[in-house]
Amino acid sequence: MRLRQIEIFHAVYSNGSISAAARALNVSQPSVSKVLRHTEDQLGITLFTLVRGRLVPTDEAHALFREVDEVFHRISSLRQTARNLRGSGAGHLRLGVVPSLGLEVAPRAVSAFRALHPEVTFDIQTLHHHDMIQALYERECDLAIGYDPPAHPRMATRRLTTAELLLVSPQGTFDSERERVPLSELERHDLVGVAASGPVGDIAAAAFDRAGISVREVVSVGTYYIAAALARFGCGVALVDEFTASAIRSSDVDIHGLEPRLRFGVQVAWLEDRPLSALAERFVATVSSEIAKKDHRPEAQ
Repeated sequence: MRLRQIEIFHAVYSNGSISAAARALNVSQPSVSKVLRHTEDQLGITLFTLVRGRLVPTDEAHALFREVDEVFHRISSLRQTARNLRGSGAGHLRLGVVPSLGLEVAPRAVSAFRALHPEVTFDIQTLHHHDMIQALYERECDLAIGYDPPAHPRMATRRLTTAELLLVSPQGTFDSERERVPLSELERHDLVGVAASGPVGDIAAAAFDRAGISVREVVSVGTYYIAAALARFGCGVALVDEFTASAIRSSDVDIHGLEPRLRFGVQVAWLEDRPLSALAERFVATVSSEIAKKDHRPEAQ
């Protein structure tokens, strides 16, 4: 199949009709029909049949689509990479950060960096840990900063610091004078779980398993600031990273450390064959400086 045939087949299958596919591709219906008929003749199979006036994919079309969809996404990735290459420049940084670092740390670092380098511009997006390698590969970002990102043969990482999970709870849930709360005490409380959030969420789950602790997980989320917001509104207690805890600190929640401490790494990542530029290295140093400030640590309360 040629690229045009792949594009037409994908559009017809995804949109459910020739007319909708033509609108999506901004071409005429006859041209879509012609390419589709030629594709069926070339392959020697029927891809779509008319059932009660509707275009229905055949079993062969379903099987073919699984392969075509992968190719189509790689083509889309190639186009996106080309667009991102056009938008790159010596005075421009494309940054990917996990959502919780986007609450305070990244904005403070960008502000501090631009105060020294006002000519530098930024493109910033939030990434979940499993999106990092794709964003780097497609040049959506030059560097990504996250929590213990998954290992990948093309990705290089550098640890910036070690952080920890903290306990966020509605005010008065635990003695406010206590700096740390034993993990075992969470058995008696509803928990907003973050197991879906990736490696850091796995740290909490593993700690519960090691200690033989059974918790009542009443809500499960994939983003720490949502977990913190749910705790703030009384849905339960939540374990969140210290940067999220700092950003949501208010009079109606208490923030405690945990015993034992649950630690994880904050790392910058880039592709091995695309080393960090001098500009990116200077920005990473600024991020490290912002992270090193103690106002987000539990002892600072």
